[in-house]
Amino acid sequence: MSIAREQAPETASGGPALKQALTTPLLYFFILGDVLGAGVYVLVGQIASDVGGAVWAPLLVALVLAMLTAASYAELATKYPRAGGASHYATRAFGPFAGFLAGFCMLAAGIVSVAALARGFGGDYLSAFVSLPVGLVAVVFLALLALLNARGIKESTRANAVATVIEVGGLVLIVVLGAWLLLRGDGDPGRLTRLGTADKGAATALLSGSVLAYYSFVGFETSVNVAEETRDPRRSYPRALFGALATAGAVYVLVGIAASAAVPTGRLVASSGPLLEVVKEAGGVPVRLFSAIALVAVANGALLTGIMASRLAFGMARDGLLPAPLAAVLPGRRTPWAAIAATTVPAMVLALTGSVATLASTLVLLLLVVFLMVNIAVLVLRRDPGEERHFRAPTVLPVLGAASCVLLATQIEGRVWLRGLVVLAVGALLGAVTAVRGARRPRAKAAGSRR
Repeated sequence: MSIAREQAPETASGGPALKQALTTPLLYFFILGDVLGAGVYVLVGQIASDVGGAVWAPLLVALVLAMLTAASYAELATKYPRAGGASHYATRAFGPFAGFLAGFCMLAAGIVSVAALARGFGGDYLSAFVSLPVGLVAVVFLALLALLNARGIKESTRANAVATVIEVGGLVLIVVLGAWLLLRGDGDPGRLTRLGTADKGAATALLSGSVLAYYSFVGFETSVNVAEETRDPRRSYPRALFGALATAGAVYVLVGIAASAAVPTGRLVASSGPLLEVVKEAGGVPVRLFSAIALVAVANGALLTGIMASRLAFGMARDGLLPAPLAAVLPGRRTPWAAIAATTVPAMVLALTGSVATLASTLVLLLLVVFLMVNIAVLVLRRDPGEERHFRAPTVLPVLGAASCVLLATQIEGRVWLRGLVVLAVGALLGAVTAVRGARRPRAKAAGSRR
């Protein structure tokens, strides 16, 4: 047994416990910072290409759909406040195979997302200040994030709180600049009602755009992996979760209105930094200032996703779904150092090889698979009392949440499905191996006891 396991407090199941350091405000900023991540700085143009000028409409639809699944997460996170999130819930509801598959999908999505953000950090926004090799920047960036993650959840979330204020400030700046452009007569509010494109009707465009917009809200699921490190999660978690989603939704809708009204739709679609187009159109704000804000947003998103991935790996190891050494924690700081290292290294490899682009488009599909399992797990686990006085979602919400996942999945392109099915097949194969090993352990123990 390691020194870390001997010195650290343990859970009821005997595994090492993580330090409870998160208050409701810190958890609120954690979720808000993850939802208001780097995606919004590039997402507006992509949504505009699907829906036309009414960018705000799919953002509003996506908020409502995200709230459905968030209700399921709120129930399960307060019922089982443990690191591991969706993997832990699926294991309880459906067994180790489903738990491994859910965790594998989340890990794959998280690691690829961190790698992509690391490359984004070393790209065009950083080049506004200095030109360095993207690969070198990405590796150093990921190493520094891992050190901050290992230092402690409180330090990480305090850094997130500062970064989140900066992120929100940047988005508020866009809203103000958009309003200023309209007041001086340079914008076109008529674009806000143009829903649909040359090849898509209004309904099809709205649903297609909602898939992209939905991805901008999915950061909330990472927060369940720090429920174990939250003080009084039954009280804090629902408040922080729904409050952060509502705040993010309001900011997104206002940003969509400002960008669409201020900048012609064609320019938004053609730009890789659509919000920067608003800054250029308004004038008076240094481009470097907004680039710095974008860098903070990228770094913050990578930090929070890295925290999620490491806590998920830690929880899966503690549940026996990944090798037990990944459940090791640092003595004193009680952070999952082995899981942090195990998730940082593949992210570095992906960032260096540039293969992130081939997997990035499968992230939404992988997350929808996980969300479908979580919504169904809520209903299956209703027979288990769990923690006392936990949050309970009305039954209709997880039902509608599961239906929304299926609906959104039908809008994903066939080529993305092919890539996603490959990832799912690998996860299913590894999950089957894990399930077989788990079934052999009780038989081996029984045989040993008879001797």
